[in-house]
Amino acid sequence: MTVGLVIMKKTLRLVLGDQLNINHSWYSEKNKNVTYTLLELRSETDYVKHHIQKVVSFFVGMRSFAKKLEELGHQVIYLKLDDPKNEQTYTKNLKSIVSKNQFEQIEYQQPDEYRLDQELGSLHKELSAEINGVSSEHFYTERLEMKELFDKKKSKGWLMESFYREMRKKHQVLLDSDEKPIGGKWNFDQTNRKKLPKNHKPTSPKLFQRDVSDVVKMLEEQNVKTIGTIDAKSFIWPVTRSEGEEMLDFFVQECLPLFGDFQDAMVVGEWSLYHSRLSFLMNSKILSPKEVVNRVIEHWEKNQDTIDISQVEGFVRQIIGWREYMRGIYWAKMPDYENENQLNHTNALPEFYWDGKTKMNCMRQSIQQSLDYSYAHHIQRLMVTGNFALLAGIDPQQVDDWYLGIYVDAIQWVELPNTRGMSQWADGGLVATKPYVSSANYIDKMSNYCGTCYYSKKDKVGEKACPFNSLYWNFIDRHLDKWENNHRMGMMVANWKKQDPEQKVQLLERAQHILENINSI
Repeated sequence: MTVGLVIMKKTLRLVLGDQLNINHSWYSEKNKNVTYTLLELRSETDYVKHHIQKVVSFFVGMRSFAKKLEELGHQVIYLKLDDPKNEQTYTKNLKSIVSKNQFEQIEYQQPDEYRLDQELGSLHKELSAEINGVSSEHFYTERLEMKELFDKKKSKGWLMESFYREMRKKHQVLLDSDEKPIGGKWNFDQTNRKKLPKNHKPTSPKLFQRDVSDVVKMLEEQNVKTIGTIDAKSFIWPVTRSEGEEMLDFFVQECLPLFGDFQDAMVVGEWSLYHSRLSFLMNSKILSPKEVVNRVIEHWEKNQDTIDISQVEGFVRQIIGWREYMRGIYWAKMPDYENENQLNHTNALPEFYWDGKTKMNCMRQSIQQSLDYSYAHHIQRLMVTGNFALLAGIDPQQVDDWYLGIYVDAIQWVELPNTRGMSQWADGGLVATKPYVSSANYIDKMSNYCGTCYYSKKDKVGEKACPFNSLYWNFIDRHLDKWENNHRMGMMVANWKKQDPEQKVQLLERAQHILENINSI
């Protein structure tokens, strides 16, 4: 479809719950022959058990977006979850709406999830109307752009850093007049790993206040199964364009100056720190990655005397690098990717992932925070909950379902490569050249969790020894054949091999005891 041409056919345009981009070219002009539809569906609330704040965020965002379209003069058909006419899937509802209103054409923006792409791509089998898909106009890259880049390079590995530099060059991001990276380095990751000083008090997180009692009541009446908690009278997440802009302004003004320094830090009682918490807004397309990156760089350019380039580059790398990279992996490797389990892990997810009831303080803090806020930052996800799941040999499907359900920003295209690839090494090293595992030492280095823990961070064996310590060496031993051929694991393998034989036995016995009693540790 060419934007600007008058649409003569009676057209229904489907807007998914993660396509709330009011700046999409669809909305540049009104047309009496075009109607937009947004649908709240059980097929979306039930494919995994979601955090209640996640469901509410999407539904309130969708309702607000529909209201905005109507205010702009567009025609809208909106079906709430409890509407008697709602048939609870996209295909069934579209068939009903098209039949009732005699639409001749259906248009949709390309979905970001494979399952929805398959469903909408099969609509022609169910409907006689003409069906067309268009771009969501959101990402820096096309779906298969990264795959084509690496295929062209004939690269054996798909390194994010290589992709990131290509994106910086292509989109002219943080480059000087000679096409060199500003600051003299492409990546300041080594400076972005500081522990929060003991008496340092981070800025208080920006929270919103919205009464969502009607949505919560509807979910309860419809018996939608959710996890986590919510304050229905004072909902904290931004779900509209104006709130998203407020959140972005708050980040650049209050958090950006220290974002890079402390982006890996973890602190008891500090759930937000200097993180932007813009991921839901971008993943629902309320904000675009380009406007976020441009706003951050623009603010830094005006405040270079107070904001170091390392803070900015660290944030830009997360968006133009990692976020687009995850999407590239997803579309290059689906549908087989969601079944990857290269380590053949089959253990069940411990019960404490659902209620936070464990004596391990780092796990309790990270899980309880997730249940309270539907949020944890990337190191809590990767090096605490993800680290433990990998060391304990948890079935990656169960890990996927937990991450996909519990976090407000989790949509499969970004969750799956992060979890199954980066966190669980289930893809055999496509995303992460080495598994991201650690003993208590790393967690203690980046947090104050260990200081008040029931377990001893220093002990490797014994009833009070931190479970991470023995599980770490058990993991190395269990998959030794794989690590011996991985150059990045050489030091760990050598350390394991030179340990005293009796110490090895004790470590493996301690790990086995933990695994056999995992729901009571």
